[in-house]
Amino acid sequence: MVRIRLRRTGLRHQPSYRIVVADIESPRDGKFLEIIGSYNPTTDPFAFEVKEDRVYEWMKNGALPSESVMKLFKSVGLLDRYERYKKGETLASLVEEANKAYADRAAKIRA
Repeated sequence: MVRIRLRRTGLRHQPSYRIVVADIESPRDGKFLEIIGSYNPTTDPFAFEVKEDRVYEWMKNGALPSESVMKLFKSVGLLDRYERYKKGETLASLVEEANKAYADRAAKIRA
């Protein structure tokens, strides 16, 4: 079984994470199949970037997000867009909407 989960990077007391697709049996920082994004909880608001088209592809093929990744996806609206994708909305329009949302979020972080 395949999971979408966090892989810790960064220094001690300064965590940052990569969002990876990995086999359920591999360790947290072990072997993975693909890096699909990044997450930095130390900024305010938190920095989050993900390749939504790859997330949709993996989830369509049976990958399950971990609990922490599921919470992140809900907070940025990715799961809502995924539901709309399953109902037939085009991938291009959803990815464009997501990129706009991530750009707005990045602008807030820099300000």
